[in-house]
Amino acid sequence: MKLLAVTACPTGIAHTYMAAEKLAQAAERLGIDMKVETQGSIGSENVLTDNDVNTADGVIVAADKDVDLSRFAGKRIVKVGVAEGIHHPERLIEQVRTAPVHGGGPQAGSGVAGPAGAGSGGSGGKERGIAYKALMNGVSYMIPFVVVGGLLIAISLSLGGHTDPSGGLVIPKGSFWMDVNNIGVIGFQLMVPILSGYIAYAIGDRPALVPGMIGGWIANTGSLYDSEAGAGFIGAIVTGFLAGYLVLWIKKVEVPKFVRPIMPIIVIPIVATTALGLFFIYVIGKPISWVFEHLTDWLGGMTGTSAVLLGAILGLMIAFDMGGPVNKTAFLFGAGLIATGNQEVMGMCAAAIPVMPLGQGVSTLIRRRLYTEQERETGLASLFMGLFGISEGAIPFAAARPAQVIPANMLGGAVAGAVAGLAGVEDAVPHGGPIVAVLGAVSGVPMFFVAVVLGTAVTALTTVALIDVGERRRKGQSPVGATTGGSTAPRPEFALVGAGTGTGAAAAPSAAAVTGIDTGGSAESGSDDEVLSGYLTARTVQVRLDAVDKEAAIRELAGLLAATGKVADVDELVATALRREEQGTTGLGEEIAIPHAKTDAVTAPVVGFARSAEGVEWGSLDGTKARLIFMISVPEAAAGDEHLRILALLSRKLVDAEFRERLLAAPDGTAVLDVLREIR
Repeated sequence: MKLLAVTACPTGIAHTYMAAEKLAQAAERLGIDMKVETQGSIGSENVLTDNDVNTADGVIVAADKDVDLSRFAGKRIVKVGVAEGIHHPERLIEQVRTAPVHGGGPQAGSGVAGPAGAGSGGSGGKERGIAYKALMNGVSYMIPFVVVGGLLIAISLSLGGHTDPSGGLVIPKGSFWMDVNNIGVIGFQLMVPILSGYIAYAIGDRPALVPGMIGGWIANTGSLYDSEAGAGFIGAIVTGFLAGYLVLWIKKVEVPKFVRPIMPIIVIPIVATTALGLFFIYVIGKPISWVFEHLTDWLGGMTGTSAVLLGAILGLMIAFDMGGPVNKTAFLFGAGLIATGNQEVMGMCAAAIPVMPLGQGVSTLIRRRLYTEQERETGLASLFMGLFGISEGAIPFAAARPAQVIPANMLGGAVAGAVAGLAGVEDAVPHGGPIVAVLGAVSGVPMFFVAVVLGTAVTALTTVALIDVGERRRKGQSPVGATTGGSTAPRPEFALVGAGTGTGAAAAPSAAAVTGIDTGGSAESGSDDEVLSGYLTARTVQVRLDAVDKEAAIRELAGLLAATGKVADVDELVATALRREEQGTTGLGEEIAIPHAKTDAVTAPVVGFARSAEGVEWGSLDGTKARLIFMISVPEAAAGDEHLRILALLSRKLVDAEFRERLLAAPDGTAVLDVLREIR
C-alpha cells in the first residue's frame, strides 16, 4: 500500500511538522510506503509530484487551513485537522482504505468534521468555520487597496487641496496632486470588488472569483439600481458569499462529459455572474434605493428637533458602514444643506467622519496583543486616514470583526455628532476630519476637536473591550481574572539582571535563574556550548522553572533570554509572545510548548529552554501540561527561513518519545545541552 499525506496549520510552523513526523513514523511501523508534503511558513516541502499521486492508493490531509485537493481527484481522501494527524496517525491510515473517492473539489480545511476531535487544530479555542475563513480571506486581500488608496488620497489632499465654498475641499484639476488623488480613488474603487471576489474565491475557488468581483462592483455602484449611495462593503460581503455558494451549487449540477472541461472557465463564471448581477440589480438593489430615499426624507423632517439628537443619529449613520449607503445618506443630507445656509448639520457629520479610523487605529495601539501584525500596521494607516476624514480606513477592522467593531464605531460616532450638535459646530465644505478644521472650513474649532477626541476615545475603548470579551469567550476563558494571553490585573515588578526593569506575574527570579544558573544544576554562564545554530547556549538553559501559569512562564523565559544581552525590551518581548498565544496555543502536546516571538525587542535570534517539574497549563492539543518549554525570539529583520527551519527541526525531534524522556531526565544544564545537540 502506498499513501500520501499533506500537513498544514495556520501558522505553518510546529504543528505542521509534528503531524508529518507522526504520520511518517506510523506508516513505517505498519510497513506502508508514505510520502508527506508539509505546507509550512517556509513554503511547501517534499512536494508531491504527479507521479506520486498517480501511483498512490490514498491521501491523508491533516490541515487546519485550505489545501488544494484538485490534484487528488479520483483518490481516496481522509480530511481531518492537524491535531488528528499528531494524535491518531494509525487510525487515519486505517480510514484511508475505506475513505470516499474525491471528486475533484478544490479545498479542504479546518472546518471539515472528522473523528474524535478532527479539525480541532492548534487554535486553542472554538473552531473557525468556512464563513469566517472566507471573510478573513477577503479582508486580507482588501487591506492593501484600502491603505494605498486612502494614503494617496490623504497625501494629495494635504499637499494639493484647499477649501472652496462652492466645491468643498478641492484639488486643482489637471494638477500633479489631482493625478495622485485619482490613483488613490482607483484603489478605493477596487477595494470593494476585491473584498467580494476573494470571499467568493475562498468558498468556490477560482470559478467564483469573477462573479464575486463583478458582484462587488455592482454592489458598490448605486447608479446601476437607481441609488446614489450603493451598498458599500456590506453589500460586497453579501455578494461574496452569494457568489461563492452559488458556484458551489452549480458545480453539483450534472452535465455531459464534453461540457465538463469548460465548466470552470466559461460556463460557471458566466452563469454565476449573470445570475448574481441581475439578482442584485432587480431584487436587492431596488429595496436599497427605496430605503435610503425615505431615510433622507425622514432626516429632513428632523432638522427642527434637538441638535443633540440629530447629531447622534447622523453620527450613528456615518459610522455604520463607512462610505456605504447609510453613511452616504447622512453625508449627502448634510452636504445638501450647506447651500441653504445650514452648516451645522455638516458640522455634526464632519466630527463623526474621522472617529472610526482614528478609533480603530488607537485601539491597535492601546491593546496591541488583541491584533495581528498586519492589523497593527493597518491601524497606523487608519490613523493617518482619519486625520484627513477618510472613514474607509476603518473598513478592514469592521469587515473582520463586524459584531465588535461596528457597534463601537457607531457609539463613538454618535458621541462625536451629539457633542458637535450641542456646541453648534459648523462646516462650510462637504468633507470631514481634522483637515477641514486646519484649513479653516470649520467654525467652533475647539469644540470640533473635543467632539472628535471624545468619539475616538469611546470607539477605541469600546472596541478593545468587545474584542477582548469575544476572544476570551471563543477560547472558553473567563473575561474576569483570566491571565492567559495577558491579564489586566496589577503585576508585581521585578528587576532583570542586565535588562532593565520589567513586569511579571511571577515572583522575582534569583540572579542565578536569570543568568541560567540555578540550584538544580543548569549550565554555567559563559559556556561555549551551543546548539541550534548557536541560538541556544548554556546561558539560556534553565533546568527548573518556577512559574505555574503560561504568562508567568513566558516572563521567566524572557528574563532568561535577557541575560544574553540580546533583549532590548523585555516587556515588549513578553507582550509579543502573548499575542502569538492569542492566535493559537503553542502547546504542542506530549508535554511540549514552543512559544515564539518575532519582534525588534530582541537584537538577535535567541532560544531559551526550561523544564517544569509540575508542568504548566498551556492549552495543548492533548490536554497535557507543558514540562519541556522552548522560547524562540527573533528580530523582525531576521525573521526569515532559518529560524523557521530550526523550529521545524526542533518540532520533529521532539516527536521522539525517547528523546523527550532523556531531556526530562538530564540532571543538569550540561546534560540538557548534550541531549539537544542531537538535533540536526
